[in-house]
Amino acid sequence: MTNMSAKLAECQTSMRSPLPVIVIGNGPSGICLSYLLSGYTPYLKAGAIHPNPLLQKKLEEFPNVPITKQDLEYLSEGLEGRSNSPLALLFDTLLRPDTDFLGDVDSVLKWTMEPERAVPHLVLGRGPPGGAWNAIEGSMITLSRGDWMGLPDLSFKDWMRTKKRNLRNDRSTAGDILNYYQYYVKNKRLENNFLSGAVVTSIMKISKDMENTSRSETIWNNAEFEEEQNQHNCVFRVSGFIKNDIGPKQDFCLFAENVVLATGTYDSPSQLGIQGEDLPFVSHQISALEEAVKLKNVHQDSDPVLIIGAGLTAADAILLARHYNIPVVHAFRRRVNDPALIFNQLPHVMYPEYHKVHQMMKEQSVFQGGPYEGYTSLPEHHAVCFSDDKKCTFRDKYGEHKAFKVSMVFILIGSNPNLCFLPKHGRDLALDTEQPVNSKRNPLDIDPFTYECIQEKGLYAVGPLAGDYFVRFVQGGALAVANTLLKSKKKPP
Repeated sequence: MTNMSAKLAECQTSMRSPLPVIVIGNGPSGICLSYLLSGYTPYLKAGAIHPNPLLQKKLEEFPNVPITKQDLEYLSEGLEGRSNSPLALLFDTLLRPDTDFLGDVDSVLKWTMEPERAVPHLVLGRGPPGGAWNAIEGSMITLSRGDWMGLPDLSFKDWMRTKKRNLRNDRSTAGDILNYYQYYVKNKRLENNFLSGAVVTSIMKISKDMENTSRSETIWNNAEFEEEQNQHNCVFRVSGFIKNDIGPKQDFCLFAENVVLATGTYDSPSQLGIQGEDLPFVSHQISALEEAVKLKNVHQDSDPVLIIGAGLTAADAILLARHYNIPVVHAFRRRVNDPALIFNQLPHVMYPEYHKVHQMMKEQSVFQGGPYEGYTSLPEHHAVCFSDDKKCTFRDKYGEHKAFKVSMVFILIGSNPNLCFLPKHGRDLALDTEQPVNSKRNPLDIDPFTYECIQEKGLYAVGPLAGDYFVRFVQGGALAVANTLLKSKKKPP
C-alpha cells in the first residue's frame, strides 16, 4: 500500500493546476487512449498501399502529418464495415486493412515516439490494467478473432508467437488477452499513467472560483454557467478511494480539465426483478459458478444449476458446467430459431462450441428428452419466483407454471454500465434522457468525430458507453479523443 500511497501523492492535483486528462477505466479503451496521449504518434508508412484506393489517396495528401492531427471526418468519409462509427471503421482499417475479407495486409501506419506531443493524463481503474478482462475466467474463448483483440503497434499474433502459444480457430483465451493487455502497458512504458485499485465515487464540474465548492454548488450541465465554461474557468473534480484489503481505504480528490469515461458496461448485471432474486443461492455473475466449482459446492451429484439467459455468457456457463459434468437446467425467453438469437448469427465453423450449445437448446426438450444427458432446455420460459427451498417457478408460453429444484441459480442476461458517480447516473448525457443509460439501447449522446458528450463539454465517452462493443472498434473512440485533445493542446510558453 506504501507504493500506492506514493503513487497517489504523485498524482494529486489542485483546482488551480488540474491534470489535462483523467480517464475512468483501464480496459482496452483506456489503454489505447493512454498510448495515444503518451507521445506515440502514427504516420502513413512509407511505401504503404492501402487496399481502399480512395482512402489511400486521402492519406497521401498529408503524408508527413500525424493521423492524430488530421481531419478524421474527412478521412473516414465513405468507409463501410461492421460498425456504425466512422472513426471506429477508420482506425480499424488503418491498423488491419482488409481484415473483414480475411486479408493479411499489414498496417499502413508507422509509430514514432514524440514526447513533445504527449498530453499528461491519469488512468484510474478498479483493478489491474485490463478492465473487465480481469473478471473473465481465463480459459474462456473470445468471440472475436485473436488478431482483432490487438492494440496499436504490438500485434497480438506476434505476442502469442513469443509465448509459443497458438490461436484456436483464430480465437484466443481470455487469459491470454488479459496477459497481453498487461504486457502492453509495461512494454509501451505506460505504467506511470495508471493508478489501479481506484474506485471513483463522484465526478463534478465546478468553477475554479469556488474554492470550497459543495455538492449543491456544482455547475453540471447548467446553462447559467455556459459563458464561464467557454472561458475555460471550470474543472472536473474526481473523487473516490483506493481499495485496500489489509487496511482502511485511502480517499482521493483529483482535478482535471477533461474527463474520459471508459468504464465499459459490465459493472452492473441486469436483473429479472422477481421475488427471491436476492436469495444467497442466486447469482448474476459467471464467476460465482467458477468459485462454486472450485469449492465443490456444485458437482455431478448435486441438484442441477439453473442458468437463465440466451447469450454468450450463458453459453459459457453451460460449457463450464458441462466440462465438470454438473447437471444444468437452461431457461430462456426466446424461441430457439429466433433470428435475433446470437447463435443464429455465428458461423458454425468458427464457433463450434457455441453451435453445440445451440444444438442442445434445440434438441433437449424437457418433455421429450434428448441425447444430452444432464442438460434440460426450457425455451420460451419466464422465471416467476425463487423460494427459500431452492425451488424455481417458471411460466411457459402457454401460461402454465412448473417448478424445478436446483442447487444454484445464475441469471446471465446482460449488464448495464454503473454510472453512479455521475449526477442522475448519467441519464442527462444519454440519447434518451428519460431512460437509464444502456450501451445497446441508450448510449451516451456523443459527437461521432470527437466522442465528446453533447450535453457536457470536456467530458468524453469511449467504448460501450458510446455504442462501440468490440475491442477492434473501441479504439476508434480513443483516436477521436486523442485527435481532439492534441489539437487543443496548449503550447508551452
